[in-house]
Amino acid sequence: MSDIKKIFAKKSLGQHFLTSPVVPTWMCDAAELTPDDVVVEIGPGTGVLTKEILARGATVIALEADTRALEALESTFAEEITKGKLILQHTDVRSLDLHTLPLITTQPFKVVANIPYYLSGLLFRMFLESSIQPTDLVYLVQKEVAKRIVTDLKRGEKESLLSLSVKAYGTPQYVKTVTRGHFTPPPKVDSGVIAIRNITKDNFIDIEESLFFNILHIGFGQKRKQLLGNLSKHYDREVLTHIFSTLDIPVSTRAEDVPLAKWLTLTAHLALHS
Repeated sequence: MSDIKKIFAKKSLGQHFLTSPVVPTWMCDAAELTPDDVVVEIGPGTGVLTKEILARGATVIALEADTRALEALESTFAEEITKGKLILQHTDVRSLDLHTLPLITTQPFKVVANIPYYLSGLLFRMFLESSIQPTDLVYLVQKEVAKRIVTDLKRGEKESLLSLSVKAYGTPQYVKTVTRGHFTPPPKVDSGVIAIRNITKDNFIDIEESLFFNILHIGFGQKRKQLLGNLSKHYDREVLTHIFSTLDIPVSTRAEDVPLAKWLTLTAHLALHS
């Protein structure tokens, strides 16, 4: 394998290229990669993370929008491409249909990626809400975003739309802080490695997925208002008061203080009144 090519980061693409080999090691460890794994990587850039995933023996489907990066990757990993261990796809992930990707519709896969900060929300939704879900997802994202996802009410922290939306599909773990010096150009804030494991749609076997998220959005509609007040704009207040009593949710509770399990049960009860 030749040396990984250097290209200049484009600000318009939110590119911050990894320059440290230790970060890909942390990410691949978090993904618990094996030689049998198929891995989707978003925005491989110069291929620093790609190199480590391939070193673990996994097959990589790399999605890249930047033609300069594609040319560099084709040169650097020519042998792996010939062997079928690296599949390069020239695509803008924002308009990607996952069903068009090779391999992942017929076998389990994982997602491991250093993603642009501005696409974090989209890329969590894309893979977690899809009918084609990965078993595990490891992202390098803005530290603040990663920390917000792994909040724990028992530690006195608050839930959010983001944290509950992720927890509805899998178990998040904050793996490691990655300081800005590991990137070129360095971002203005530190990053964090986050792993989402045991990804499934099991929480939506008995309740409707779309209804759950609709209720979640209504509940967080006005953050400073109590949950009962927000929901009462769409549901009968007396019905809500009865359900809250049944579920042992104080009427003064705010959305950010309700754990996932109670949101799911609340959805099941409100489904009868939708």
